[in-house]
Amino acid sequence: MPKTPATPEDAPVTVYYDGSCPLCSVEIGHYEKCARAGQLAFVDVSQEGASLGADLDADTAMRRFHVRQADGALASGAAGFVALWAQLPRWRWLAKLARLPGVTPVLEGLYRGFLPLRPRLSRIATRLGATPRNPSQ
Repeated sequence: MPKTPATPEDAPVTVYYDGSCPLCSVEIGHYEKCARAGQLAFVDVSQEGASLGADLDADTAMRRFHVRQADGALASGAAGFVALWAQLPRWRWLAKLARLPGVTPVLEGLYRGFLPLRPRLSRIATRLGATPRNPSQ
């Protein structure tokens, strides 16, 4: 696995994820293995005292996926995934597709539809062998 920066201050892009979620942990594990992932900071927002920045609180961070971009702007939900995909060479094609007119709003609608299903899908993922990075939550 590529070495990731120790803190968000060390990386131009920071990915905030829920490490208490088995499904989220598996997905982030995949992204961390991608080329250039070592240039990103991955912050488990389920950890007490996670470094979030002044404009993101722990409750908000736990409810949605967030990415802090190189310019400091915070993208959440589908826009956060698009920002992440744009950083990873094998995923850039999807970021370009998502940036076509009207596509990101459709992805956001799908993401919002996914959120209520996330707990159930996480339980299914656990039964299939997925484990959370932060099981104490």
